[in-house]
Amino acid sequence: MEKRYNAFTGYFREKYGCRLQKIVIDAGFTCPNRDGRVGVGGCTYCNNAAFHPNYSTPDKSILQQLEEGMEFHRGRYRNTTDYLAYFQSYSNTYAPLDQLKRLYSEALSHPSVRGIVVGTRPDCIDEFKLDYLASLAKEKVVIVEYGIESCYDRTLKRINRGHDFETARRAVEATAQRGLFQGAHFIFGLPGESITDMMGMAGIINTLPLNTLKFHQLQIIKGTAMEREYENCREDFVEFTLDGYMDFFVDFLELLRKDLYIERFAGEVPPRFVNGSPWGLIRNTELIRLLEKRLEDRNTCQGRLYKD
Repeated sequence: MEKRYNAFTGYFREKYGCRLQKIVIDAGFTCPNRDGRVGVGGCTYCNNAAFHPNYSTPDKSILQQLEEGMEFHRGRYRNTTDYLAYFQSYSNTYAPLDQLKRLYSEALSHPSVRGIVVGTRPDCIDEFKLDYLASLAKEKVVIVEYGIESCYDRTLKRINRGHDFETARRAVEATAQRGLFQGAHFIFGLPGESITDMMGMAGIINTLPLNTLKFHQLQIIKGTAMEREYENCREDFVEFTLDGYMDFFVDFLELLRKDLYIERFAGEVPPRFVNGSPWGLIRNTELIRLLEKRLEDRNTCQGRLYKD
């Protein structure tokens, strides 16, 4: 049966003939809205420890993190032999080019690593770094992931991103000009955004030359500035029930270009980090099943309402 949305699952097997499992790497980077270059405190929602595994810590070498990550995944994916080094924590192009070359080369020196995934901010990239990544992509798998989070400048300012949306657009377009495979991350439910605002992002995203998309519902992480904001200004937050989010996301999918891969549409944060778990302890596999059923029940699909 034809898929009702363009799921990223299976892309690597189709493209490269095998499964490529990502191994999360913490290479000790920071962000310009943390170290004072454009701000301090980081994004108001962020606690990096909430979304990376225990084996991924900057006190270990990249090769050690890779080895421990491979061992971690062998129990679940026993037949996987090829991996991608996923530079995930903080902004992984926020360093001089020579340092990036050294770190990426260390990861690519592992015989089981086929390529790298580089998570970063749109204001932490330049033509020299993109040219280098494009040169790597001639022989290795290279994927660039941008944290964009919102298409609205007022939201980006409120969450202390330290850049505007036009910066994101320029970075995405420059990356596409070099033929690099790229994705972007967005959050639904950021303070001050209505359902109408969030739905409006679909049309803006459609204008970006992206390949993949990751979406998360906002989760309030303990100890963050956003937790304090949530407690003081709860009326500024749209809070999704699980059922409501499924209908919202189906509505959103109907507006998206069909060629955009959906890598993730909801997030999982370990319960110990979250200020409340309104959806319970539901896992990603169950969320996917619920989405597929909702699409089937509504007899709809990604891009049904998209107009070029």
